[in-house]
Parts: sequence; C-alpha cells; structure tokens
Amino acid sequence: MNIDFEKTGGLVPVIIQDEQTLEVLMLGYMNQEAYDKTVQENIVTFYSRTKNRLWTKGETSSNFLHVKSISIDCDNDTLLIKVKADGPTCHTGSRSCFNTEFNQNFILELENIIADRYTNPVEGSYVNKLRNKGLNKIAQKVGEEGVETVIAALAETETDLINESSDLVFHLLVLLREKGLALETIAKNLESRHK
Repeated sequence: MNIDFEKTGGLVPVIIQDEQTLEVLMLGYMNQEAYDKTVQENIVTFYSRTKNRLWTKGETSSNFLHVKSISIDCDNDTLLIKVKADGPTCHTGSRSCFNTEFNQNFILELENIIADRYTNPVEGSYVNKLRNKGLNKIAQKVGEEGVETVIAALAETETDLINESSDLVFHLLVLLREKGLALETIAKNLESRHK
C-alpha cells in the first residue's frame, strides 16, 4: 500500500469502522511506524498526538481493535480500517466516539446476536426456543408476523405497525440464519436488482 505520509506532515487520518455494522467508531492518526505495527500485529495502533508516542487502542482498557481490512483513499493519504472491536471503542464506554442518536446498523448487530445464539445457545433464549421447534415453526412465525404487520398497517396505530414490523424483521432474521443465509446476501441481491 503506497501511503503518502509526507503530504500531511507524517501523519494520516485513519477512520475506524465496525466490519459487521459498518458504523464509524472513531478517527485516529498513524505515522509509518504505527501503520507498520498495525499491519504486523493485526491490532490497531495509532500515533497519539497528545501523548506524542505510539498508542495501541485498548492498551489500558483491553478493548482492542482487531484489523479485518485496510483500504486507502484515492489520494493515498487517508485510511479506512474495518475492525472487530473487543468492547466499547470510546473511552466514555460508548460503542463509538461519535455521539450518534442510535445505532444505525442495529439490524446487522441483531443478526450477529442471533448467530451467536445458534453457536452458543443460552438457556431461556427466545432464539433457541424457536430453533428447537424447527424450520416449519420459524417459517410459520414469519408468516404470522407478516399478516400482523399488514393488519397493523391497515387498521391499527403507528405504534402497532412499528411493533409488528419489528417482530417481522426479527423472525425473518432467525429464518435466514436457520437457512444459512446472511443479510449481506439479501443486500447484494437487492443491489443487483437496482442496477
């Protein structure tokens, strides 16, 4: 990767993004040494302008940022690093350093939670109860929630429609997981139809 560190005085901005939800988690800076250490260890290391030294994110909190991919912009002077975070990214305990009103990508996060319930069953979990009832029951729930969503749209309140739509999306995510499909596959299909 041909990064132009000289253009910006030896430091380049680095945007950190959650690899699954695509939520922007933070912005930091790297010099050549921080970049090399990040690539070598697959854990994000910045150059701290306030500490005037290399700083590995998570060195005190253990909330490390594990590198999943690194991309460079068209001018070769900004990096985008997609990561898997061990915990909250912000020193305040928030998932992101940006004070966003809500997690814009919670549906992707929910997909991960459902997948985790499949891999690591939790006693009493609704996902696990559904899974134990099998594919037919899961598909039936999607159908029921679809009908309830239509009824809410035609004859009930906005709150009812929001609740029924939420139930529909949740059960659809469980059905997709049961069938081994990811939201990414659905998104790519929708994107290809748009063209």
